[in-house]
Amino acid sequence: MSEYDVIVIGSGPGGYVAAIKSAQLGLKVACIESRSSLGGTCLNVGCIPSKALLYSSEKYSESINKFSKMGIHIPKPSFDWSKMLDYKQSMIDQNTKGISYLFKKNNIDCIIGTGKIKNKNEVQVNDQSLKTKNIIIATGSEPSALGKIKFDEKRIVSSTGILELEKVPKKLTIVGAGVIGIEMGSVFSRLGSEVTIIEYLNQIVPGFDLEISKSFQKILKRQGLKFILGASVHNVNKVKNGLSLTYQENNNDVEKSIHSCITLISTGRKAYTQGLGLNEVSIRMSDNGKIKINENWQTNIENVFAIGDVVDGPMLAHKAEDEGIAVAEIIAGQAGHVNYNLIPSVIYSSPEVACVGKTEENLKEEKIDYKIGKFSFLGNGRAKTSFASDGLVKILSHKTTDRILGAHIIGPSAGDLIHEICLAMEFGASAEDIARTCHAHPTYSEAIREAALACGDGPIHS
Repeated sequence: MSEYDVIVIGSGPGGYVAAIKSAQLGLKVACIESRSSLGGTCLNVGCIPSKALLYSSEKYSESINKFSKMGIHIPKPSFDWSKMLDYKQSMIDQNTKGISYLFKKNNIDCIIGTGKIKNKNEVQVNDQSLKTKNIIIATGSEPSALGKIKFDEKRIVSSTGILELEKVPKKLTIVGAGVIGIEMGSVFSRLGSEVTIIEYLNQIVPGFDLEISKSFQKILKRQGLKFILGASVHNVNKVKNGLSLTYQENNNDVEKSIHSCITLISTGRKAYTQGLGLNEVSIRMSDNGKIKINENWQTNIENVFAIGDVVDGPMLAHKAEDEGIAVAEIIAGQAGHVNYNLIPSVIYSSPEVACVGKTEENLKEEKIDYKIGKFSFLGNGRAKTSFASDGLVKILSHKTTDRILGAHIIGPSAGDLIHEICLAMEFGASAEDIARTCHAHPTYSEAIREAALACGDGPIHS
């Protein structure tokens, strides 16, 4: 019987990072993965493939809408969907092979199969029984169906099926205006689909700052996306020439319908814990189907840990990664830590949207006095030269201390720019600290400094 210091179940961002960090700290590690390739949902059917399609569709859109303005002439821009899918797969392959290389480099045993916990020191996979001192559950999540609507992954698709469509649909209806819905809507709208997004709440990207949400929706409308907000979807029926989706606006009793070729259900994800044997070993679960843990990510069995989407918190790859590092450090006798107040969120649309910390609505609810510094990318020279002046930077700081409480960005490279704010907040910086820091010109990051200046005497270029 093989013996390990740590067995990680799942090789997604949380699992593979936990495995690598554990190995770096001198522990003997095995990682069990049910797929034939490593990387979990993120690398295989999530973050990486979706970003590949976002990137390729954005370049196609630019060839139509921006190239001629710069003196670049392409007579008839066109795209080949099958080759886009090939490009997407090549990006998946490169990234998953990269994880395999890292496992070999760090002497991690990779075992393909489904892991089941037999007891606190034993995991069964295939016909093997593996002995271990610690277990880390990192099995991630899967798409949630909506009521009685079931995925067939052909016409009624999840976030997995939408990445494998045989052709670009003429009409695409998306249920859910969260990150996945917006990103996939952007991809297919750029490629010519008529996209309608239906959301139960009265704003898109629920949970984001309301002002940012409204500004973002206006930009997306200009790009051609249609929205039906404050409506609940009742059913999706297959009809002769496609799909008929029925919905009802929340403020009336009239049922309406919309026709589409494909419907994407992107209303959320649920923890994936099937087949792990959690009930048999009496691991405690929450009412929402997630694993209960303490402040050290321990389940009620002290040497069995859980991280990522199977526990409470935002279902984000980088949150899982941080937890994976923290748990590895704890197992190795160190002090692991995750600052849950500083986990950024990013939407990889064009323009990108990114946020960290408190929203204006949070601060009002918590009765915290604050001030706002805003700066539009219309005043940023670099953004103008790249036709990327839609959006703004919004910084929220404490009214008395000026300490940064949150930041929200719509604009070019927002997903990268937000990390200046993350770092500033991690070290307790004030808006003035950013305002007094020299930023290279011309860069998108100058908009961050201008918003920080707006928290004080005012921006320079507005």
